[in-house]
Amino acid sequence: MDFRTRIHIPEVDFKIDHTSKMMLFGSCFSENIGIRLQQSKFNVDVNPFGILYNPMSVSSSIRRLLDKTEFTKSDLVFGNEMYHSFMHHGNFSDTDKDICLKNISDRFNKASDFIEKTDLLFITFGTAYVYRLNQSVEEARNDVVSNCHKFPADNFVRARLTVEEITEDWINLITVLKSVNPKLKFIFTVSPIRHWKDGAHENQISKSILHIAIDKLISNFIDDMYYFPAYEIMLDELRDYRFYEEDMNHPSSFAVDYIWKQFSKTYFTDITMTINKEWGQIMKAVNHKPLFPATSSYRNFLKKTVSNMNDFALKYPFLSCEQEINHVLSLLKSQDN
Repeated sequence: MDFRTRIHIPEVDFKIDHTSKMMLFGSCFSENIGIRLQQSKFNVDVNPFGILYNPMSVSSSIRRLLDKTEFTKSDLVFGNEMYHSFMHHGNFSDTDKDICLKNISDRFNKASDFIEKTDLLFITFGTAYVYRLNQSVEEARNDVVSNCHKFPADNFVRARLTVEEITEDWINLITVLKSVNPKLKFIFTVSPIRHWKDGAHENQISKSILHIAIDKLISNFIDDMYYFPAYEIMLDELRDYRFYEEDMNHPSSFAVDYIWKQFSKTYFTDITMTINKEWGQIMKAVNHKPLFPATSSYRNFLKKTVSNMNDFALKYPFLSCEQEINHVLSLLKSQDN
């Protein structure tokens, strides 16, 4: 007997390989998948505005990249002894205004160039709830914020997006994106992470709105849009609290690895999966922490690792291993000193 409900993932008519250019936007799940893509040497840009939770914040970020409207100091706000952008995650914030702006601008310029060349957008919606700046905030335009940055609650108005609001906004955005890049494809998913602070019932309503909105978008752009069931895999195939972190909301590393494997089987070519496996073995060696580093056996281990990376680079010349090779060479050099 099979003691779990297996989620069927439909076959797709395209595949991802290491020549594919991808951008990922959205909540923690996009971050988790994005990190694994980066670790596996894919050409990918992950969350250039940081983690974003609601569909409006994701669309606003993409529109800004397309418009190439750079950020200025007037876009920053000061609160809790730090400078922030309401369009960005707190990772971009800083006590120094110039550093905060530089953090934002560096990522923005890179991403605004990349988005016009990308082959695939991977979008994760986390919640249908949004926070809008109210008129008590200086120069507020009633915008949806991506992050409240712990500003006082009375600076915001909390609301729940409707299916119609999401689909209207995204149909317009996708039409613009397709006019810029007709071959662009989209993978949508709903984050399996529950927003428990919304309440159990409200979280279910929120996730339902996101599912219906994505379904309507796919029906409007059926040739270029796909749904990956991360939410369903987490809640049905991995229906046990042992697959969650201690907060009982976020998937454990085992769960993320399992969902990554299902993602890989669905979208990667056979050769891509072979490359990932070979590179994964090399990275285990690169990240190895020896008990006794000042030994000849560890030195030989490092030399063998460099040799394996050189072989890998020759076998797959479209992938660069220079950074990792230099890192291991630096470890060898430190043994000589």
